[in-house]
Amino acid sequence: MIKQKQKIKVVDLFCGIGGLTHGLQLEGFNVVAGIDNDVTCKFGYEANNKARFVANDISNVSSSEISEMFKGADIKVLVGCAPCQPYSGLNRKGPTEDKMTPLKKFGEYVATLKPEIVSMENVRGLAKENKYPVFQEFLQTLTDHGYQYEYVIVDTSDYGIPQKRHRLVLLASRLGPISLIAPTHTTAKVTVRDAISDLPPIEDGVISAFDPLHRAVKMNDLNKKRIKATPSDGGDASAWDRSLLPACYLKESGKSYMHTVYGRMRWDEPAPTMTTNCTGLGNGRFGHPEQHRAITLREAARIQTFPDTYKFTENTEKVPTTHIAKFIGNAVPVDLGRVIGKSISQHLALAGY
Repeated sequence: MIKQKQKIKVVDLFCGIGGLTHGLQLEGFNVVAGIDNDVTCKFGYEANNKARFVANDISNVSSSEISEMFKGADIKVLVGCAPCQPYSGLNRKGPTEDKMTPLKKFGEYVATLKPEIVSMENVRGLAKENKYPVFQEFLQTLTDHGYQYEYVIVDTSDYGIPQKRHRLVLLASRLGPISLIAPTHTTAKVTVRDAISDLPPIEDGVISAFDPLHRAVKMNDLNKKRIKATPSDGGDASAWDRSLLPACYLKESGKSYMHTVYGRMRWDEPAPTMTTNCTGLGNGRFGHPEQHRAITLREAARIQTFPDTYKFTENTEKVPTTHIAKFIGNAVPVDLGRVIGKSISQHLALAGY
């Protein structure tokens, strides 16, 4: 944990519900504000973090406004996860110019504010050589303004997060060389069993009387037959009778989906990447390892390393499951935020701060 020898302030761009902010705060950083255009994140962000939520689109926030947030800081840290959908492999259309604006704006803030430290987290596809010039422009901005930087593609399960989530993590500093700390769990992974096996069994369509987030989406009759026909602990659609298969699976082009959706997670491996649709059976390998349902919001939150005390909404019972799932799936895992925080702390110590 960082020692507050210097007055350090952090601003989190594209903060969402606050996963990155929360991880940094757990490592002792003073996150003073988070900025996001989704006003529905305000309650959860402020209820769990000692920071102000600024509900605004980043394109409408001036450098002078952010400079005011940093007022009085000896060391300014600017962090964020620009919306990743434009660079994701799931986006078949590719990024459009307007979708590139957030990362360009991030670069403008770096150029004008010159924070001592910058961190950016995004999907790994952003680093594909020559595919996204906006990222190369961002790197050039760092070089032009005196930063040393490093970016790496990490599997979050290598850092004790119970999820195979491949992400690009960039760290940059005007104080000297900076890098992400070494992986801590390359062999002994934290698994689905470690994360969720203590939660009580629950059926689809039911909300736990003890935890309103431990709720599973109600399945239709066909999907109930499908999950019951799926072998426990990692089974998938390849075990189904043909009558249960979607029409697209029967085509040659659809055979690859047999092992990628409608599957169950494995107890003794990390979970697949949590998405905004992770509570739906047909949206990926989000079936419970044993129970005949997709994972609950609580299970998804734990896999994203949110503590059970984290409040996503003011009134959980009245908020749709899909809305909270979006908060969870879009978030930076809290423990990845801690890894970034530890890396910055280590860097500052080596730089004499």
